[in-house]
Amino acid sequence: MEIKTFGDLIDWTRQLHAHLAECLHESAEKHDNERASALLDYIARHESLLAKTVAEFEKQADPKALQTHLYDYLNHKPFKPGQACDTRFAKLDFDDIAREIFAFHDQIMDLYDSLIGKAEIEEAKTLLEELLALEKHEAMQMSSQIGRMNDI
Repeated sequence: MEIKTFGDLIDWTRQLHAHLAECLHESAEKHDNERASALLDYIARHESLLAKTVAEFEKQADPKALQTHLYDYLNHKPFKPGQACDTRFAKLDFDDIAREIFAFHDQIMDLYDSLIGKAEIEEAKTLLEELLALEKHEAMQMSSQIGRMNDI
């Protein structure tokens, strides 16, 4: 997928969350450790819901913002639909899984944050700020839940 517009970026983000959910679900089924498998399953469900939420942003966003071109798009690897799942999570322990997931979300938040300052129209900037707030909220919610799971 080539990312040329803010709409493409949002679609890429949605696909990325959906793909991660699928991969985490596959990894959960293969993991030997019950606790790690439960974590993977929880995060997979969370990522799936996040993909649906991002899709709603896409539906409700200002068309002007969605059609705005990204000229200073950072070198992020475009996501290719149908890409094979990375099931390395099936070999990671609880803490490593959490670390990987938070690193993933940090990358998305860093991308949005860097693009906010480069948005040429207010509608695009607002859209990115809302998406960044969503990602931050979801990461905090996930962190809280994972913390509770870790305490058990």
